Amino acid sequence: MAQALLEGSKLRLAFQVDLDEKGNPVLKTKTFSNIKKESTVNQLFQVATAISALCNDSLNKVERSDSTELTA
Repeated sequence: MAQALLEGSKLRLAFQVDLDEKGNPVLKTKTFSNIKKESTVNQLFQVATAISALCNDSLNKVERSDSTELTA
């Protein structure tokens, strides 16, 4: 039976910096590596909100990216 082992997580914040000529948002992203694997969704969202309060641009999206190793 195969197993999935969580190797690591990254937190990615996308900030809206402008609008293009068609009115679509132009985004700038910042990625934070080495996020604790056991971090909850609420904890990560609180961190993202705190970081965005220090930035000039508005927070558009918060993403968590997990890296998983599959073993036999």
